Amino acid sequence: MKSYDVIVIGAGIIGTSIAWQIARRSTLKVAVLEKGTGPGEGSSGASSAICRYRYTLNEMVSLARDGIDAYQNWQQFTELKQPRASFNNDGVLWMPGDDPDWANKEHRRLNGLGIATEVLDNNELAERFPAINSCTIVPDLIHGEDHICQGHTGNLLEKDAGYVDPVSAVQDLLEACKKNNVDVLFNTQANEIQVRGNRIQGLGLDGGQRISTPLIINASGPWCRQLFRAAGLDINWNLQPVRIQVIYRDRPVELKGHIPVTIDMGSGIYFRTQNRGQQLLVSSVREEDEREEVSDPDSYVTEHDAEFEHRTLHLLHHRLPALPYRGKIRGNCGLYTVNLDDVHPLVGPSEIDGFWLANGFSGHGFKLAPAIGSMVAQAITGVKTSYDTEIPISFFSIERNPISIADKSVLA
Repeated sequence: MKSYDVIVIGAGIIGTSIAWQIARRSTLKVAVLEKGTGPGEGSSGASSAICRYRYTLNEMVSLARDGIDAYQNWQQFTELKQPRASFNNDGVLWMPGDDPDWANKEHRRLNGLGIATEVLDNNELAERFPAINSCTIVPDLIHGEDHICQGHTGNLLEKDAGYVDPVSAVQDLLEACKKNNVDVLFNTQANEIQVRGNRIQGLGLDGGQRISTPLIINASGPWCRQLFRAAGLDINWNLQPVRIQVIYRDRPVELKGHIPVTIDMGSGIYFRTQNRGQQLLVSSVREEDEREEVSDPDSYVTEHDAEFEHRTLHLLHHRLPALPYRGKIRGNCGLYTVNLDDVHPLVGPSEIDGFWLANGFSGHGFKLAPAIGSMVAQAITGVKTSYDTEIPISFFSIERNPISIADKSVLA
């Protein structure tokens, strides 16, 4: 029977970040188990992987800053000579709709936390990003009536933000793990968690193999509740896998100039470019679009809905008025695991000794992943190193009270 000091279940961005952060600061024997056939088959592969700083809570801003710092220095962080992933510093533009004070208030707050931002008025917006319409009127989605675009407000630009290709990032972390003697096992599913005297003893795999370990970290994303049941853990939190829809279309020549990652708060969409600026990715930031619960993460509708496509593209055309009504539309669906109680993750030990959680990231996981790995690895090894976060693991404790927050969407 094989034996490990730590077993991480799930080889997505959270699981691989945790394994790498443990491996880079210790000699603990670590294994990563993944039920899929390769990297990026779960939530990580479908992520938009936007790296933005602004959150409601200052602690979340700090965690985003720490995670993005690792992505911005990816070669040094992963210790790979030629990593696949790189940070696309497109900037993130927040368009707050008709709230005239939001951008200035957030600019002052984020600057105080060390985040480089600036406020753009309509003229500055048109000069910097000519493809983007500054109108603050939300299009009529009921009757489709036209309006004369108007409104004036400040727009917040996060200058150092951007995005990363998610699958490339996971592949890099897996390579870094393997170079540091972490065993990575695909096509490997845990079907039994062995607990004796409220203490983890190991686990059983499909096929009958057993592995001994005193510490299991559940980083299995939408499948996390299956492991809770296998361990006999009854948590007081409502973590649900939900279906998230994303639309893709080619970027036509009519859209001139740079297009940053854009969060259109009034209309409830976000968009960014990809494939070297030649494609547009667009999806929703509305809370109601993050509540379609999925009973079986292995079987759900991966094709996007026609109604979602029409609504989302109508809003996109309003924000990018030069976008022509032609071109092939594609789409797909991935899964968030949403903590419906406060849309913040649960990270750290559970009431079962040796069974740890890293679950319920509610759409925040990619940008936070290096910082989450740091948080967990510091708690396990007691060792600090470069690219560490100062936010304590207790901030996401399973024993905490739900965080009081007004916006329970991915923008929280």
